[in-house]
Amino acid sequence: MAEPKTEEPAAEAAEAASAAQKSPSGVFWRYWAAATVSNGGTAVTALALPLVALTVLHVTAFEAALLAAAGQVSWLLLSLPAGVVAQRVPLRRLQVALDLIRFAALGSLPLAWALDRLTYPHLLFAALVTGAATVLFDIGNSTFLPAVVPADQLAARNSLMSGTHAVTDTGGPSIGGLLVQVTGPVGALVVDAGSYLASAVLLRTLPERHPVAPPPGASALRLMREGLQYVLRHPVMGPCMFWATAANFLNAALVALTPLYLVREAGLNSAQLGLVLAMDGVGALAGAAVAVRVTWRLGTAYGIIAADLAGGALLVLAPLTTSASNAYWFGLALAGFSFGSAIGSITTRTYRQTQSPPELLSRVMATVRFVSWGALPLGALTAGLVATLAGTHAALWAVCAAALLPSLYLFATPVGRSRNLT
Repeated sequence: MAEPKTEEPAAEAAEAASAAQKSPSGVFWRYWAAATVSNGGTAVTALALPLVALTVLHVTAFEAALLAAAGQVSWLLLSLPAGVVAQRVPLRRLQVALDLIRFAALGSLPLAWALDRLTYPHLLFAALVTGAATVLFDIGNSTFLPAVVPADQLAARNSLMSGTHAVTDTGGPSIGGLLVQVTGPVGALVVDAGSYLASAVLLRTLPERHPVAPPPGASALRLMREGLQYVLRHPVMGPCMFWATAANFLNAALVALTPLYLVREAGLNSAQLGLVLAMDGVGALAGAAVAVRVTWRLGTAYGIIAADLAGGALLVLAPLTTSASNAYWFGLALAGFSFGSAIGSITTRTYRQTQSPPELLSRVMATVRFVSWGALPLGALTAGLVATLAGTHAALWAVCAAALLPSLYLFATPVGRSRNLT
């Protein structure tokens, strides 16, 4: 892919810096529609993919955790390079290409199943490809949004995006559960593949946005190092990144254990599993709806810590579920945990988008993704190992008991000594 022109960096910077102010509101809503369609399909796959592994291929507990890790390992491997790519490639072109790659990767699974050729390595490969494309897509997205939204509207737009994502997370698993009941888990993957194709078509209608060009002659290694050093030395972004890392580790462990525990230990069917997983979206929607209000009343720093503490406390209810008749404990736990996570995510993301230098924005976002989201595959694999050695129920208790630690860490850092992120 060709790099943007660098002989006129000032002009490029001016164009990128003023893009949000000049952009019509219709651009944002098309951007929002593309994200909504894609996220809805992804929420269906969050249920369908592990069910394909568990009910069609009959994998072991460790293989199920490995599948979850395969979809997340690219955050560890590709996040830093993704920040450089997002600064060198036209953003709309990048987003469309990545949607088409995800469409092809997931679309190959129903085709292989129809031909009686579906295997566990194929499932792993599709998860790896889709995960890699998602990493690049997400980093580009985090840079694209500030280019189409004025800075004073970013908090509200981030809340709207998170709230919409929560709605798709709520409805997606429920719809996915019904689809699995009617068509089987492989059939539900067709929906997600189609969602990426629809997203690509919508994104193609947006105007192109060019990122602020890096310094002429700067190597990729130097650019990645600059972004990493900036975040690590920042008094707010650094601690918030490590808080998110611990939270993501636990979240990935929980995601890996949830279908395994609820299907094999508690005996839920696919429709019941979809309803429980939908509570994750309910909590995230509630958090997105009140995030600005909570942080205005408590302060941005105290709001993050208080919401995360409350969510961690509620997560301890999850292991109380032992059958379909008391699955409400697990649902309530997921909702509470997602509520706190949503408030923290919206607040810290808005802070990075508004406080990062424009020429460093994509690399700042990539650095945070590299460190914090790089913990996702590690959390999933750790959960699989603990479940294999000690049992799924014991592993679930361990994850839930540790859920208070991230907020306690953040409170002990300089961030916890001030009411607001400053």
